[in-house]
Amino acid sequence: MSLIKSISGIRGTIGGPTGDTLNPLDIVKFTTAYASFIAKGLGKENDAKPTIVVGRDARISGDMVRNVVCGTLMGCGFDVIDIGLATTPTTELAVTMTHADGGIIITASHNPRHWNALKLLNNQGEFLTDADGKEVLAIAEKEDFCYADVDHLGHYRQDNTLNSKHIENVLNLELVDVEAIQKAHFRVCVDSINSVGGIILPKLLDELGVGYEFLNGEPTGDFAHNPEPLEKNLTGIMDRMRSGEFHLGIVVDPDVDRLAFICEDGKMFGEEYTLVSVADYVLSHCPTPTSFLIPHTVSNLSSTRALRDVTEQHGGQYAAAAVGEVNVTTKMKEVGAVIGGEGNGGVIYPASHYGRDALVGIALFLSNLAHKGCKASELRATYPNYFIAKNRIDLTPTTDVDAILQRVKEMFSGRDDASVNDIDGVKIDFADRWVHLRKSNTEPIIRVYSEAHTMEEADALGKELMQVVYDMQ
Repeated sequence: MSLIKSISGIRGTIGGPTGDTLNPLDIVKFTTAYASFIAKGLGKENDAKPTIVVGRDARISGDMVRNVVCGTLMGCGFDVIDIGLATTPTTELAVTMTHADGGIIITASHNPRHWNALKLLNNQGEFLTDADGKEVLAIAEKEDFCYADVDHLGHYRQDNTLNSKHIENVLNLELVDVEAIQKAHFRVCVDSINSVGGIILPKLLDELGVGYEFLNGEPTGDFAHNPEPLEKNLTGIMDRMRSGEFHLGIVVDPDVDRLAFICEDGKMFGEEYTLVSVADYVLSHCPTPTSFLIPHTVSNLSSTRALRDVTEQHGGQYAAAAVGEVNVTTKMKEVGAVIGGEGNGGVIYPASHYGRDALVGIALFLSNLAHKGCKASELRATYPNYFIAKNRIDLTPTTDVDAILQRVKEMFSGRDDASVNDIDGVKIDFADRWVHLRKSNTEPIIRVYSEAHTMEEADALGKELMQVVYDMQ
């Protein structure tokens, strides 16, 4: 079964039987459920047609999915603003810039080319909350739909201005120092995985005065390699960087909300350290901390401890959130964070908007590099060095995951050498390492992430906890 329903939307492989894959009938079903949810929130007293923004990445199936989504929304009596090939953060910003009532992003993010998805936004251009997402799924299950008559069908229009408006938003950020970046005369190599990054990133780099060469820059949707921006998938650009022609390598995923850097010597800067480096720059420009004014940062429980370390070096305070972008943004709003995100290369900068945005991350990182006047590898060396090991425990249909996690929690609660966080699975923090166990939302597994000062230590810690779980079964 390749159809995954979650609070943030629906994703699946293209083609195949209904109910098991992402096909036209299921696209209609979930689009209608989302439209019903939005209409319910607006109330009957609002006579104006609700409006939804639709944007998509360059996946081969994108045209088909877009046509079904837009037609369904119009059939529900919604006006549609189609912004075409656009990044996830562009679509998020488009919702507020056009004063729309919501948005649908057609992208499966880092999944392979045969996947696609509908990601659902509220009227703030942010992902639906857990409660709202569950309501959409409940509406879809009931299938109690009623469509508009011929006199109340929605209207369709295209708007091709949003990429430029997104770039303008980035350039106008106070901490994006365009002049310093231009004076640095940077030259970068970019891998945009044959998706929408190849459309918008050249325009951003032109405005920043940065020279560039693109690998996989044509938005064909025929991904040249596994699109997740991990080191094992990036040998092409890493080899190109070793030519010595570039100051920095930049890698984005198909919808340009994740960001990874490669140093001038062809070595990974570290996906986990994208947020760390940008946070370092933002924190360095915050007012001097006082007892009344302390800058906060946020990342999820499975992200590197380096963010906490850098935050505390600047006199700030770090907070952890459950895994998931909406959980991170909720925590950021709660504590008033100046920067936040996820260790997968997702930078969330509230001065722009509450969504992961690679364009914002690129501009802030280049500003930091320009101000420090150093090489990317030298910048990386200034941050605490940690390694994260990622393991998994396969579950059987009879496994009581909640009971297992509760027993792990009890084993470590009350110990002087460990602290336990149970907001999302169980995370155990030690003085110099941590391990996090959580049930996957998409697979019958327990994810086991662990971090320490060497990969060997991190992997050993993860496997130690895995054995504890095996002994319980």
